[in-house]
Amino acid sequence: MEYVTLSNGVKMPILGYGVYQVTQEECERCVLDALKAGYRSIDTAQSYFNEAEVGSAIQKSGVPREDIFLTTKVWIENYGYEAAKESVLESMRKLQTDYLDLCLLHQPFSDYYGAWRALEELYEQDKIRAIGVSNFYPDRLVDIASFARIRPMVNQVETHPLNQQVLAKEYMDKYGVQIEAWAPFGEGRGNMFSNPTIAAIGEKYGKTVAQVILRWHIQRGVVVIPKSTHYERMAENFDVFDFSLSDEDMAAMAGLDKKESSFFSHFDPAMVEWFVQMVEERRSNH
Repeated sequence: MEYVTLSNGVKMPILGYGVYQVTQEECERCVLDALKAGYRSIDTAQSYFNEAEVGSAIQKSGVPREDIFLTTKVWIENYGYEAAKESVLESMRKLQTDYLDLCLLHQPFSDYYGAWRALEELYEQDKIRAIGVSNFYPDRLVDIASFARIRPMVNQVETHPLNQQVLAKEYMDKYGVQIEAWAPFGEGRGNMFSNPTIAAIGEKYGKTVAQVILRWHIQRGVVVIPKSTHYERMAENFDVFDFSLSDEDMAAMAGLDKKESSFFSHFDPAMVEWFVQMVEERRSNH
């Protein structure tokens, strides 16, 4: 495994396993499979509704807690100082742990400054080893990195060959914030898995398109958390440390950048309204 060192000196595996869209029914098995395949970094979130299953899998795995890098994220409805603090402690109860390795604010909406103060305090109490944000565009990141007491250590954003986040990464590098990719494969959108450029690179090394994409991320210094519910695919995604892409390969990959989201824009007011609606629906359902 290769590691990145966060701005506060904490080491984080560059490759982890994400449980977004993994159902509660499958989650415990999937996390056990991922740990068996060699993963030691697990990424969940309050809004995935599977923290308890992740915690149960870690308990049953026999892997020592200190060998696992565990991430969760605070959801918008828990923003504000008091609510965020209580929600993180509740997440830790569900995860059956007395500390988190990384906790992120999931979206740049609502009272994220109040929520950030809660993370800062829990960080200073050694309940969280590193704190960060997710989906913060460069303007929001510069804002919080400049005005918060403690600067975010990680920003988890949509990053994949069709949306490479070059400008965002420049600002993260400038402020000492580690970039982490959600949807490292862009969930296969834009025919990613049949992309001829990536496939041709893979043929050179006897590697799959998915392995080439993960290797490309890693060589850019991007932390990746691919998700799969199939053990063979988990093992394949983990098998990316025995080859390197050449400068020519990296340049060919850089040429695929469409410089736009494959999913949605946080700048779109209708999208913000969709998030608000989702928060309201969840409030009434839970």
